Amino acid sequence: MATLQNIRNRGSLMVAIVIGLALGAFILGDMLSSGSNLMKPSQMKIAEIDGESVQYPQFQKKVEELAEIYKMNTQQTQIDEATWEQIREQVWQGMLQENILGKASENLGLTVGSDELFDMVQGNNPHQIIQQLFRNQQTGEVDKSSILQFLKSLDINASPQQKSYWLYIENQIMQDKLRSKYNNLVSKGLYVTSEEAKKSLEARNKNANFQFIALNYSSVADSAVKVTDSELKEYYNKNKEQYKQEKTRKIEYITFDVLPSAADNTATQKWITDSKAEFATVQDNEQYINVNSETRFDPSFFKKEELAPELAEWAFAAQPGDTYGPYFENNAYKLAKVDQFKLLPDSVQASHILINPQTVGGAPQAQALVDSLKKLIENGASFSELAMKYSGDPGSASKGGDLGWFKRKQMVPEFEEAAFNGEVNKLYVAGTQFGLHLIKPTKKGKEINQVRIATLSRNVEPSTDTYQKIYGETSKFASENPDSESFNKAVLEQKLNKRIATLKENDREVVGLESSRQLVRAAFTADKGKILVNNEGSSIFEFGNKFVISMLTEATEEGVSTFEEAKILVDLAVRKEKKAQLLAAKMKEAASGETSLENVASKLSVVVNEATNLNFDTYSIPVAGFEPAIVGTVSSLPENKISEPIQGINGVYLAKVTAIVTNPGDDLKGEKTRLAQALNYRAGSQVFESLKKLADIEDRRSKFY
Repeated sequence: MATLQNIRNRGSLMVAIVIGLALGAFILGDMLSSGSNLMKPSQMKIAEIDGESVQYPQFQKKVEELAEIYKMNTQQTQIDEATWEQIREQVWQGMLQENILGKASENLGLTVGSDELFDMVQGNNPHQIIQQLFRNQQTGEVDKSSILQFLKSLDINASPQQKSYWLYIENQIMQDKLRSKYNNLVSKGLYVTSEEAKKSLEARNKNANFQFIALNYSSVADSAVKVTDSELKEYYNKNKEQYKQEKTRKIEYITFDVLPSAADNTATQKWITDSKAEFATVQDNEQYINVNSETRFDPSFFKKEELAPELAEWAFAAQPGDTYGPYFENNAYKLAKVDQFKLLPDSVQASHILINPQTVGGAPQAQALVDSLKKLIENGASFSELAMKYSGDPGSASKGGDLGWFKRKQMVPEFEEAAFNGEVNKLYVAGTQFGLHLIKPTKKGKEINQVRIATLSRNVEPSTDTYQKIYGETSKFASENPDSESFNKAVLEQKLNKRIATLKENDREVVGLESSRQLVRAAFTADKGKILVNNEGSSIFEFGNKFVISMLTEATEEGVSTFEEAKILVDLAVRKEKKAQLLAAKMKEAASGETSLENVASKLSVVVNEATNLNFDTYSIPVAGFEPAIVGTVSSLPENKISEPIQGINGVYLAKVTAIVTNPGDDLKGEKTRLAQALNYRAGSQVFESLKKLADIEDRRSKFY
């Protein structure tokens, strides 16, 4: 199944096209236990999409299936939480598309038939995913024979996971085709008239040079503007849609950091010092380091300039077996010992044949194949020909396995050790996370003296006593301050650093707190003014090296804000309107009877600003910044006439067009094409979002993850 290896080796690009990335399993534990009320369908509902209920087991099954595909694609056996979240999100987006776009397409009679799928996989119009997977690296063309060979092999050699992988790819191809059909249908219904194109062309070709003056809202003190509750309520009632809000929770929290004490530092330093005599007598440095050190033995050799100056001076003047230290570096006490000196090249040219166990049936089969290839080459067979036939690395296989020249640290350690330490034109086998490599160093650069150092390291970390001491302090604070009043009083008295965070229901963590999803979930189940508790009922959360105690201070629900919730923003808006009225009246009085903007500016004690080449495509104006109201006014203002006051984002303006420049341009057909392309682009990017807004979507994922 060499082609499946090619698929995986091109995984990073393919994932960007197809999958989107990664995930891992999640277990509800007691929630799924026998007899639990949460087993009821209503309680197990993770979402509802346009009337279709999605149950947790259904969703989680898709998540786990995509996780297996991700593992196979990346050759990883473990998935971190961040990747799990990405995979869950990918499954969610896929479900949205299948339910929303699928239903909309079905209502219109849009489908993707088997003949179309055949054409996109094996026919004359291969999908971009197929093009990527089966493109011949030498010709750049899609290799149809490889496609046919691969599909035949699916029935013979492929594992269930590999078949599942391919079915997933086919499904992505079909979903992409359906989306393309729907978008095309919408875009075909969009039309640009000749009159629209004519007006757009005129607007684009008409540029204005103009002067303007500004009175910023900040020039009017808030105390100079009086607003009443009735005015605020009237404005709020007229503009409620401007005050939509998400479901959020605001928390206040304090942290108790678990950091090493002075005693912990002294104990670590003593341990490393006491180990020096024994370390100096050890013969097998690698074994000793791997058993006793915080970091594993590093088999790399280093040039003098690659080491820290003091360590380098000592090492290259020492003999094998000499020790250096203790010294402190990167929060650890260390001892260094010269393990070996060796003349090694700076760079190497090498070839390899990569055999992935997953593509040949397992590790024993991979080892047998590598041994067989090694024997064939030693008996005179061509390394280059065998690499082109068997290697699972498409980049080098097309070159007979040649990797070119590479320096140290460019390859994984196991590969590098064989390539740099091996003899030229001899064969070596090395295992890495990519599979088994048959390696042949072909050329080596100039050899220089390099050193390998065995480093015994012990990190300075909090001891059990330190951990228990900090936990005790945290527990004491939590027990003595169970409500908001006592919490805030104790924070002031003890001069603690209280932090504030506003959270959304699907936030994965609180900024600054490692893997703190549990705190987010707790915030959405707590009552306002109460201390948050974790799954075990404790008010002490532990994230990384921090104990956390938190309190819920505010809660907002999704929808339009109440008047009280929006009052501060409403007050700002009403004050801004009243300031605009005052400034506009002031400008109108100053401009009365004037034709010179300089005279108006002098009366108002402001400066006249200049701007050139403004049209409807202008986004920003010098000095003023983003002010679309100015753009709209100036674009239609006659030459040499002072405008009426313009209420903008940052202030009130007066403008005067000094010159109108009409650029030549009568490509009406080209303008029509440009506008049509813009419409089509909007159709492609906004259709699905528009369908989502029309659908009734209830997302309850935060209750489960």
